[in-house]
Parts: sequence; C-alpha cells; structure tokens
Amino acid sequence: KETNETTGIFVNKIRHLAFRIEDVVDEFTYKLEDDKHRRRAFSTEVRKRIRLVSIWSRLSLELRSINNELEDAIRRRNRYAMPGMMERNVGGYDCHVRYTNQTTCFAREEDLVGIEDNVEKLTHWLVGDLDEKRNRIVTVWGMGGAGKTTLVHQVYKAVKEDFDSAAWVTVSKSCKVADLLANIAREFGISGDARNMELIRLVEVICSYLKGKRYLLVLDDVWEKDSWINIMDVFPTNCMSRFVLTSRKYEVASLATSNCTIKLEPLEENLSWKLFCNVAFRDDVGKRCPLELQDLPAKFLQKCEGLPLAIACIGRLLSCKPPTYAAWKNMYEELQLQSTKNVIPGVDMILKVSLEDLPYELKNCFLHCAMFPQD
Repeated sequence: KETNETTGIFVNKIRHLAFRIEDVVDEFTYKLEDDKHRRRAFSTEVRKRIRLVSIWSRLSLELRSINNELEDAIRRRNRYAMPGMMERNVGGYDCHVRYTNQTTCFAREEDLVGIEDNVEKLTHWLVGDLDEKRNRIVTVWGMGGAGKTTLVHQVYKAVKEDFDSAAWVTVSKSCKVADLLANIAREFGISGDARNMELIRLVEVICSYLKGKRYLLVLDDVWEKDSWINIMDVFPTNCMSRFVLTSRKYEVASLATSNCTIKLEPLEENLSWKLFCNVAFRDDVGKRCPLELQDLPAKFLQKCEGLPLAIACIGRLLSCKPPTYAAWKNMYEELQLQSTKNVIPGVDMILKVSLEDLPYELKNCFLHCAMFPQD
C-alpha cells in the first residue's frame, strides 16, 4: 500500500529481497537438475562436485546476506512504526463479495438520480417517430463518470423491443474497423463467423441483414470521430435507423443529427446528496444518514465533484463499512491521501481508493485482468 513514504521504502526493499531469493532458488534448482541428468567419468565427476561445493557455498552466503538485510528491514519498520499497515482490509472480504456483480451501467432504479428529463428526451428522439424512414444520430457526451452509459442503457432497455433489431457495442480507444464491424455483427445476431470474414464480405453481410429493418445501434465510449466515419456507409439508408453514440469528446458529439445532442453535467448538490444516501444507506428503509455521520458525507461529496460514478463508487464502498464515525473517517483520510498526491485526477481517484480497499486475494485476481489487452 502506497500510504506513506516509509511504507513505500519498506515494500520496495522487501520486493527487492524477494527477487534475490528467487534468483538463488532458480540457480540452485538449475544446477541440481543439471547435475542429476549428466553421466560423467569418475575424474570429471570429482571436479564437478568440487565446483558445485563452491557454488553451494556462494548461494549459502547470498541467502545469509538476504536474511540479514530482511531482519534489518523489519527492525527499521518497527522503529518507524506504521500503525494500521497490517490490520487494514481485514474483514472486507464478505462485504465486497456481496457487491461484486453490481456495475455502474446496470444501476438500480432508486440509484438513478437526476436523469428523468434526459431519459424522456432521448426516448422521444429514438421512438417518437418510428414511421419516418431516415437515419438519426443521437449523441450523449460529458466527462468520464458523468453517467453517459447509465442514461443510455436505461433508455436502450426500454425501447429496444420497438425495433426489429438492436445492438449495443462498446468501442474503446484501440478498436479497429474490422473488429468493430465484427462486434456489431455479433451483437445484431448475424449468423456466421464474423471474426474470420474478409472485410468486404462482412460489410455486405451487415448491410444485407439490416436492409428494410427498423434497427437501433448504440456505440458506447467512442473516442474518435473516425470510429463512426469509417463505418457509417456500411448501414443502409432506405430504412428507419437510430444510432446512439456516447463519448467524452465534443468532436464525436458534433456528429449528431441537428439538436439531437445531450451534454451531461455534474449533479447539483441536492441530487448528489440523494444519490449518495441511496447507495451508502441502501439497507436503511428511509435512506437516511445517521446524525453522528452528518458532517462526513459532505466532505466525500466534495471529492466526488458531482460525478455520479464517483458518488456511486464511494457510496458502495461506505455501505460495506460499519456506520461509525471512526470507520468513515479512516476512509476519508485514505481518499484525502490519494487526492493530495495530485497524480490521479477526477473519478480515477475514487476508483483507486476502491481498489486499494480490496482484500489482497481479490486485488490480485482483479489486477490479473490487466494482463489482457483492451478488446
């Protein structure tokens, strides 16, 4: 845990010693196995054994040296005592398991705050005039964590049955044209192995499938205008089609049909408070904040800057903690520590605190995902 400089020095030292131990074990294992599998003449065997004695002696000295450094590091750690380093995260396992299947996209109805007007507007643009045979592009944009995906997903669930075919595809930064079209084909339920099709064949299959249909396509998290421009001619124009693009970029938002753009702003103070209470006190019938905690939620909300994702994340994290002033104050101090480093802006700061709060075994499982490339 990068909680302070002393802890960081100690962790780096232990990591370095662990690597040295690993090197010793690897060399010992290699030499031992190499010795086992070779048959040599007696004189050669004697020379080999003598040489191995020097190797074992060297490795033994290295292990003693490592052990001395390890004991010294522990003494230094105890001298500059770091209270709470080991006991933190204890007991968090059960709480986190309870909420592992909750995502910001699939929010509960009571956690959807301040989106009613935008839901109505977006619904009207998508299904208000379904008999009109023309394309319409709707864009929803705003900073990361503003609730773009949540808003569009709520409307998508409500209206997709009004179309002959509907698909939701996440685009992301690194998406290539062929991969994007293959994902679109898969989500529309187009049969065939789209991944292995030639690009021109894939285009023909998608166009043929959608021709004459009323269809809806959501492209979530579009980073570049070209992601749309490169595929827009794939879709037939002689039918009723609706496209929804979500993005952080104004350039992508400008692709919308006239007056079909929604910009999401951070929540106002009263709505931020309502969302926080809905999530943090979800087990309380009235969703009320206990009197002894009254001053802390305002401090948390100040850090969240009105971003629904940040508010929901910190609310879920606190809902797993005992509703005591001490427990919440510790969590706020952790958040304060991250924000003062000024290295992680916006909602990522909240997410980092959530990651750090995971018990170590779950954190390792989560970080394992980082081995896999995007898409």
